[in-house]
Amino acid sequence: MVRLLCLCLAFFLTINSYAAHILIPMDNSQRNHLKAYGIAYFVLERDVEVDWLLNYRGGSFMFRHHKIFEDECLIRGVSYQIIADAQAQLILNQIADPEVNKEAIKLHKAPKIAVYTPPLNQPWDDAVTLALTYAEIPYDQLYDEEILQGNLPLYDWLHLHHEDFTGQYGKFWAVYQNAPWYIEEVRQTEARAERLGFEKVSHLKLAVAKKIRDFVLGGGYLFAMCSAPESLDIALAAEGIDILQPMFDGDPMDPDAQERLDFSKTFAFTDFKLVTNPYEYAKSSIDVPKTGRNRNTDYFTLFEFSAKWDPVPTMLCQNHEQVIKGFMGQSTAFRKEHIKPNVIILGENRALNEARYIHGSLGEGTFTFYGGHDPEDYQHFVGDPPTELDLHPNSPGYRLILNNVLFPAARKQKQKT
Repeated sequence: MVRLLCLCLAFFLTINSYAAHILIPMDNSQRNHLKAYGIAYFVLERDVEVDWLLNYRGGSFMFRHHKIFEDECLIRGVSYQIIADAQAQLILNQIADPEVNKEAIKLHKAPKIAVYTPPLNQPWDDAVTLALTYAEIPYDQLYDEEILQGNLPLYDWLHLHHEDFTGQYGKFWAVYQNAPWYIEEVRQTEARAERLGFEKVSHLKLAVAKKIRDFVLGGGYLFAMCSAPESLDIALAAEGIDILQPMFDGDPMDPDAQERLDFSKTFAFTDFKLVTNPYEYAKSSIDVPKTGRNRNTDYFTLFEFSAKWDPVPTMLCQNHEQVIKGFMGQSTAFRKEHIKPNVIILGENRALNEARYIHGSLGEGTFTFYGGHDPEDYQHFVGDPPTELDLHPNSPGYRLILNNVLFPAARKQKQKT
């Protein structure tokens, strides 16, 4: 009888200590990096904490084992390992060593996500909505009406679709002014501005830009790509100034517009020059020239930060590759001389003196700006087919987007300024 009880106790202890955690490796052993982020979000949605193991096997995830989590990894094709409590604790002990550049960050809740995008846009029109859809991370779509109604405080994280907040419709006029899609976009946008009580589209977009700035000041997390970072800061700096040529708003621009810009109102950029020629496909000197770039040599490098002292930029740079393929967009990269000194450069092309990936704080919130349109479509043109992420499940460029999606799940971390 005693022997039987001992065997039962031994069996119970073995079962209790075995298969207690799931480890999702994020190094090159991972079959599907992008869907792994969706698994982490799935676990958080069920009120289970996730350890984000910074700089451990590419920024791996670890959480308590449950059959529903294991099944979900199998369904989504995500590589995972089942490890005992003792092994999980050993990993955490190794990471805690002050001599190693690693850290375990607890993710506590699934952030509520909003994407600022026109109502009729499809997920494949924007890299972030494409990534969220592929990773099976839920999000709500918002546009001008919802933001002006004050809905942003309902969300933790906001992404800006490649919007032109200056009211210049992406500077597509020179090439596409007679294209049916461009004419219809102008018609719809002007009608929306009038319906919402604005005399001009630029006035509407400025009001939206200021609501977005208030969202960040109040503690929100902002992520923007392509033309949104540049045009957002131009619109904020140009508050009360007409910077548009007549084909965009029906009247001449202010002759002293450049001198009147107020860079204290912007998120990230300062001392930039406006590009006011309507035939030039550029809005300001923030963006770098698109001519002369070679996709075979266009790369940028992620910085390595101290995981224990700078956990925020470390989270945002988690990857299985440190050198990332470049990609173009309406705004491709940011000239370093126009980046404010308190903004952190996360990724750069040092040879071209340009930043591709930057991060900063504003009030109680943060913003992250990423140059280019689609990390797996080097030069995206109007009408190009959507990127099939099933062909790029391990994309390092897309991983940077999804780092930002999970970043708000951690309790706010202090960062260096």
